[in-house]
Amino acid sequence: MTTRVILVRHGQSTYNQERRIQGRLDKSILTEAGRTAALQVGETLSSITFDAAYSSPLQRAKETAEIIVSRLTNPPQLQPTDQLMEIDLPLWEGMLRQDAIDQFPEAYKSWQQHPDKFSMKLPSKEAETEHFPVLAIFANARMFWKELLSKHSSGTILVVAHNGINRALIATASEISPAYYQSIQQSNCGISIINFGTAPVGTSEQGEQQQKLTVQLESLNLTAHTGEIFPKPRDGNRGPRLLLVRHGETDWNRAGKFQGQIDVPLNDNGRAQSGKAAEFLKNVKLDFAISSSMLRPKETAEIILQYHPDLKLELRDELREISHGLWEGKFESEIESSYPGLLQEWKTSPENVQMPDGENLQEVWERAIACWRDIVQSVSGTGIVVAHDAINKAILCNLFGLEPEHFWKFKQGNGAVSVIDYPHGPEGLPVLQAMNVTTHLSSSVFDQTAAGAL
Repeated sequence: MTTRVILVRHGQSTYNQERRIQGRLDKSILTEAGRTAALQVGETLSSITFDAAYSSPLQRAKETAEIIVSRLTNPPQLQPTDQLMEIDLPLWEGMLRQDAIDQFPEAYKSWQQHPDKFSMKLPSKEAETEHFPVLAIFANARMFWKELLSKHSSGTILVVAHNGINRALIATASEISPAYYQSIQQSNCGISIINFGTAPVGTSEQGEQQQKLTVQLESLNLTAHTGEIFPKPRDGNRGPRLLLVRHGETDWNRAGKFQGQIDVPLNDNGRAQSGKAAEFLKNVKLDFAISSSMLRPKETAEIILQYHPDLKLELRDELREISHGLWEGKFESEIESSYPGLLQEWKTSPENVQMPDGENLQEVWERAIACWRDIVQSVSGTGIVVAHDAINKAILCNLFGLEPEHFWKFKQGNGAVSVIDYPHGPEGLPVLQAMNVTTHLSSSVFDQTAAGAL
């Protein structure tokens, strides 16, 4: 069974507009633009049947949730909960962001660069107490997930909250450390989708089937419904923006056949997906274009570059798909017959699998990440990097310091676009602005691309 959570940040508030720090202060209300964006979210989600809806009790989030729920065909009762309140920044709440920077320069630097260590000393009757806002909001997020999943073992759930708590919810679900709190973007009325499920992991001594929780971030920070194809770079962005694209569909994707390093070309739908990605990126000024040297990403990149004829496509062998070795050209049933149990291990503990006569994920990690780092160091401006499912997942995991055991955490649909910024330059922490954007491929917020083999 799967529990799907659609996570939304509130619409623009008066404090957002004034560039004030909000935290848990409940003086900020939605602007007219914020209400309009909330209506756009409601229209976008209107055909989805929700089994429950939760929101922060703070008025900017609660009103956003009320507007969204009012547009749903079968609206559930909205349940406000304190566990979805915004991050607690008591010494800064109500301040202009620039005033906080000027008055607390070292603390603000810590907040930005080392959020897991950032603290505020709060006065009390006896003595000062040290408050760690990010660690505290992560604890709240874990508690929210524990309670939500105990109540909802299946179904679709709407959650409307704030920038900070939404980041913490995404991070704790995905096992991302608090150190990467600032590396997750949540735009006003941005939509993220998280899928929770279970997978078998063997049997107990009593012969009972054992299950483990699985988590997949299907998409992050979708904003096309608000008229913004993806978020703008943060103020003062000093580094490159990389648009990570997965190639369009192939016949083997559609059939569920493992392709790996067999050079399967795009099918007609894959070319159509690439054309839609090209339209999506048509008005984005591209300064560079890089692709895996294999046919399917190369053709995807060439179709995108039809609108950018002055750019030369650079091909990188290191971005080739994982080698599945003797699995390549086979369906799952054939693999299970020849290698009993190995396919299930690939799905539940991929870090332990050595592909017969092929690669393991550690090898993919090493070549993909070395290539990605070289690209980040060598480019400037905005550009595309077109590659494959396994390569893209390795890159996305590495943005958050995640190792191969987290391989399945991030979904990558055919023709999907992810947006990665380096606001502090190539040596600084990246920001995942949006991930697995497929709204240019269909009218749905859900990824409806082929779920076939790699």
